[in-house]
Amino acid sequence: MVESRDRAPTAQETFMQMAQAAGLRGRLLVTIGLLILVRLGIYLPVPGIDREAFRQALGNNPVIGFLDIFSGGGFLALGIFALGILPYINASIILQLLTAAIPALEDLQKNEGEAGRRKISQITRYVALGWAVFQSVGLALLVSNLGAAASPGPMFILQMVLALTAGAMFVMWIGELITERGVGNGASLLIFVNIVSTLPKSLSDTFALTQSGDSNLVGGVIILLLVFLAVIVGIVFVQEGTRRIPIISARRQVGRRLYLEKSSYLPLRLNQGGVMPIIFASAVLVLPASLASFTRNEFLVQMSAYLSPNGPAPWLYVLFYLVLILFFSYFYASLIINPEDLAKNLKKMGSSIPGIRPGQKTSEYIERILNRLTFLGAIFLGVVAIVPTAVESATRVRTFQGLGATSLLILVGVAIETSKQIQTYVISQRYEGMVKQ
Repeated sequence: MVESRDRAPTAQETFMQMAQAAGLRGRLLVTIGLLILVRLGIYLPVPGIDREAFRQALGNNPVIGFLDIFSGGGFLALGIFALGILPYINASIILQLLTAAIPALEDLQKNEGEAGRRKISQITRYVALGWAVFQSVGLALLVSNLGAAASPGPMFILQMVLALTAGAMFVMWIGELITERGVGNGASLLIFVNIVSTLPKSLSDTFALTQSGDSNLVGGVIILLLVFLAVIVGIVFVQEGTRRIPIISARRQVGRRLYLEKSSYLPLRLNQGGVMPIIFASAVLVLPASLASFTRNEFLVQMSAYLSPNGPAPWLYVLFYLVLILFFSYFYASLIINPEDLAKNLKKMGSSIPGIRPGQKTSEYIERILNRLTFLGAIFLGVVAIVPTAVESATRVRTFQGLGATSLLILVGVAIETSKQIQTYVISQRYEGMVKQ
């Protein structure tokens, strides 16, 4: 059977390669094995902790609930891998922000090539180590203050910090191992698996809810599932949506040969920041509630009540949430794409946008398009963030409360990214087969 090199692999071809190609099969087995290892490590307990007392004291805390989703239930379980991949994710975000602010880091990323990227990766690991120690100390002090420690004291804090930090560093190493020898991005897949692990409980609770015999609840469950399906379809379209700006390369003459103009395009994604604007906005919204729970300050308690979807003014929560998503969408887009650098690179390559003068005019044109795309992407993120919560409140079905907009975006984004990498491997195998023939 003759395969077209340019045609995307079919589902049948992809599954055949996954089963028959030794290279791809080995990568898939390595990935699955390492992910199972990390999931098992979540349930290895840190000694000397009363987990039930800790869960009862902080089970309703919004910050702990937010972190527990991304650790797959490991945060409240207080296993050795309770911190999971979060310190590494936080370190990566910090390095991205610092790269835009510190010229030395920006030079490492842009001008030093592979050596510079390796150095930034090493700095990220050190920052992740420091962040893991910081989070471990805070968690150990919190356990001691809540009376959930069997024998509180300096030795207990030291043991817990060492256990949690070592677990976080091991998970970070597993993530890098998956990226290098497995399929997909290791850190993203670890978060993906942690979120998916909460689905069986949500589905069983929803099924139990439908057995109550209340027709309104059954209708609410159906409506909520249809909304989730529509949101997932919308996420796929927006995640894959790009604006293609046409580019024409200038004619070149090498000796007696004249190379004619070549046309290509510059793809600008509709949603540049991905899930990051929602993560930042959610973190800002839960900050007053977390501070209020620890300090018992009256002003912070009142503020956290107003910044809650179930508070006295839900419209204020929605408005503030949308403004934060809009702000962080523009902020993150400015970190990812610099229109001036794009215009300079196009000019160096002898390329231009039809009808637009090279240089400053090109920069302004790209910036104008980027601003419009970012605005549309931010509006979409706002709709994705608000609609599931609003439908849950309207239908009174709260069994999927942990599966919010952030989780849906991560699940869909990681699934698309991993499937593309598998398809790329299948296409490379197709080329190797053609060469052998």
